[in-house]
Amino acid sequence: MSSISTGFSVETLELLVFSSCSVRSTMEHAQEHEACLEQTQRYCVERPIYNQELLQGQLHRRERTPQTLRQRIAHSCRCSSKKAKSHLYGFLPILKWLPRYPVRAYLLGDIISGISTGVMQLPQGLAYALLAAVPPVFGLYSSFYPVFLYTFFGTSKHISIGTFAVISMMVGGVVVRQVPDEMISVGYNSTNITDSPEYTKRVQVAVTLAFLSGIIQLCLGLLRFGFVAIYLTEPLVRGFTTAAAVHVFTSQLKYLLGIKTNRYSGPLSVVYSIAAVLSKITTTNIAALIVGLTCIVLLLIGKEINFRFKKKLPVPIPMEIIVVLIGTGVSAGMNLNESYRVDIVGNIPQGLRAPAVPDIQLIPAIFVDAIAIAIVGFSMAVSMAKIFALKHGYTIDGNQELIALGICNSVGSFFQSFSITCSMSRSLVQESTGGKTQTVLAAIVMVNLKGMFKQFGDVAHFWRTSKIELAIWVVAFVASLFLGLDYGLLTAVAFAMITVIYRTQSPQYRILGWIPDTDIYCDVEEYEEVKEYPGIKIFQANASLYFANSESYTSALKKKTGVDPCAILAARRKAQKRHAREIKAADELRKKAVLKLVNSSSNDMEASVKHEIANEELPVNGKFADASAQDVSPEEHEHFVEPKTNIHSLILDFTPVNFVDSVGVKTLKSIIKEYKEVDVSVCIASCSDPVTKELTRLNFFDNATTRELLFHSVHDAALACQAKHRAASWNDFDL
Repeated sequence: MSSISTGFSVETLELLVFSSCSVRSTMEHAQEHEACLEQTQRYCVERPIYNQELLQGQLHRRERTPQTLRQRIAHSCRCSSKKAKSHLYGFLPILKWLPRYPVRAYLLGDIISGISTGVMQLPQGLAYALLAAVPPVFGLYSSFYPVFLYTFFGTSKHISIGTFAVISMMVGGVVVRQVPDEMISVGYNSTNITDSPEYTKRVQVAVTLAFLSGIIQLCLGLLRFGFVAIYLTEPLVRGFTTAAAVHVFTSQLKYLLGIKTNRYSGPLSVVYSIAAVLSKITTTNIAALIVGLTCIVLLLIGKEINFRFKKKLPVPIPMEIIVVLIGTGVSAGMNLNESYRVDIVGNIPQGLRAPAVPDIQLIPAIFVDAIAIAIVGFSMAVSMAKIFALKHGYTIDGNQELIALGICNSVGSFFQSFSITCSMSRSLVQESTGGKTQTVLAAIVMVNLKGMFKQFGDVAHFWRTSKIELAIWVVAFVASLFLGLDYGLLTAVAFAMITVIYRTQSPQYRILGWIPDTDIYCDVEEYEEVKEYPGIKIFQANASLYFANSESYTSALKKKTGVDPCAILAARRKAQKRHAREIKAADELRKKAVLKLVNSSSNDMEASVKHEIANEELPVNGKFADASAQDVSPEEHEHFVEPKTNIHSLILDFTPVNFVDSVGVKTLKSIIKEYKEVDVSVCIASCSDPVTKELTRLNFFDNATTRELLFHSVHDAALACQAKHRAASWNDFDL
């Protein structure tokens, strides 16, 4: 029991627990006791009815002295040893985890994991370089430098950084747009002339794109913009990557079939690529097709074995490198290039290249593409990192991941690596293990798309769970498939934002009622036990109130409550006009009767009788003609003429409301004013402190609209409305 000094009643909290369970054994007694507690727990609270003004009068806010801009800048620039150490550890996470590295527990597993992942990295690097439209050796560069840099700056323990099909495909689209196949003097599908001027130009485009996307990621990370990934929802990413898988698959068809065609990029590139392959299908190289299909079968068998026996195998079978070795041996032994005209990668230069500065002059032409690649690359990496972090019980820093990827791309570009991100397949291998013809490379790319093609099953899943998320998936897939990956991504993000507006613009509206003998309020249309208070309507919308849904909020309020103030006022005005016309007609009849009396030649007695009839037998709206407009009291007029509603109170439940804007405030004030004109009082319940502050800032409260109409809960508002109506009824009765 605690007494409040303001003179209001005492607030009491009582917990009544009753237990009458039979005792058999200790376990049975505990189970029955718990079941009894669930059935008999009660609470009873006795307190005043709180509106916002009353509650705030009894609470004492903590005193907070707001800091000036100068103080905030001085505080942020203040440096201490602890703060410097924290920033250093945040920028270089390796300084924090390396001294604590448990060598005996982790070293062997990490070595096995590193070897397994590295064995996958090599053939995938060669294969994904084809997607990026650069010689295969640059895929190896992209598989080395970024991995080394991420070790120092990354926060995830399990993702594998390097080449990835989607990013490589996006890079390839930009490269081919800037340096089309028509500018390549050698055979269309040859990639063995690494130092040719044409391929040097393509490499410059890919390297500059990596540099620019890395700078964008680095800037976003330093500006703490790691939250941008939230706009790439899971349905959007999955639809986008599925479309990218189709792009990748169609781009590899010509290598699988041994057909020489141009490479297309931009809108409808998939259609053009398929049409080009079909137009030359008769020139298919049977030897290349047999080699490719054989490699695909071997890779699928290897993946199935790794999946089925992953718990028994100490390390996954490295089928990619095995297939590359077998393909290289068969190509050399059978001389596939000269005997069967099967295109080969050719000699791969040994060693590493000297650093070189990217071509800065290309930046204006590829800036928009770099933004898309930067955001998609970060989204892929951070989504996989979060999955593994949640599974293994550690946290990652999204902003630091942006910085790490930015450094990997920007610094790696000086060593001729193209844009990289997290690889899903290699990351899964790395996590699960504890830690050379063109046809063969095309087969590796195609088989690694298996997981992405399985995402077509998302259509059935989202159809059952959420039609809006299904729409996002379909739009992301279709737009990315036909408009290209860059424009498709922008279209998908824009559509996802539109769905957010749609959800808030068209929320669900409900009328709430109470469960008898409780303070619980539910939808009256959902449950039979829920009852409405007589004369009180409780209205709830599961969205915030702002410019996009303010009109629908007002319309739904009138429809759900059955009270339209505008219609009632219009009916009243119409009734008043009709009543005025009736009075006017009665006055005219009276004047005619008097005129007839004056002109009559009858005797005085007969005139007197006519005069009496004229004055007393002309009824108007239930009254006689002598009851003029001035003779009818306002109460009688309202009772007999004006339409009335049986609702006296309206409660707006603001529990789901997160924010209001100026349009929402104007809508609220208009609702309060309109319903007041038809004698319906409006109050607001469960309004959070941030929303209350917004209402104050937007000048919602004034002399007519005070804080007394805000209530702490729906139950407080309902009890207050009942008490107010009873008091008004007693006053009317006394009068």
